Amino acid sequence: MPDNTPLKGLLLCGGYSSRMQEDKSRIAYHGMPQWEYLVSLLQQVAGEVYISCRPDQLNAGEGFSSYPHLIPDSVEGGGPAVGLISAHRQEPGTAWLVLACDLPLISLQSLQLLVRERDSACTATSFISPFNQLPEPLIAIWEPAGLAALEASVLSGGPKCPRKSMLAGGNVKVLENPWPQEQFNANTPEEKAEAVLMARGRKEL
Repeated sequence: MPDNTPLKGLLLCGGYSSRMQEDKSRIAYHGMPQWEYLVSLLQQVAGEVYISCRPDQLNAGEGFSSYPHLIPDSVEGGGPAVGLISAHRQEPGTAWLVLACDLPLISLQSLQLLVRERDSACTATSFISPFNQLPEPLIAIWEPAGLAALEASVLSGGPKCPRKSMLAGGNVKVLENPWPQEQFNANTPEEKAEAVLMARGRKEL
């Protein structure tokens, strides 16, 4: 029986970027704000793309405040789980291809692989982290059942960590990414500088 669960993109931009000391979604690794670059990638593989943000970002002069598809956090707390649950509450029948905004090296090839290998019978389809060998919950496709389980866990006082929720569910399809460097996270000024060098080196190849 074919699965008719729609797949949409969700870019997580609701963090405070405290370690980076500047808004990670606005850093121009690719000649444009990072959020624009990642939205353009997601649009090629996931149809409609939404930006997850804090309510105070809607009218704070944020670069993406005029973007037509915004999902402000609708539950208390912080962290990426809030953005995931808010998206699930808005569209409970949707699967979401989720990306964090701190991925300066991610490219279309990784996202195409993730979509191609998606297993909607699982709670999620995720890359394995090359750094700790655990699922990457913020470069992943979350099915409605996986997001419902995450919401139930958070509301019952359980783990608020998306990765812990993935592991607890035990029904995640995990992929080895042939381009593991694309999973590099830049969360500090030092990591930003490293990412700039790596991105420049890749362009020169």
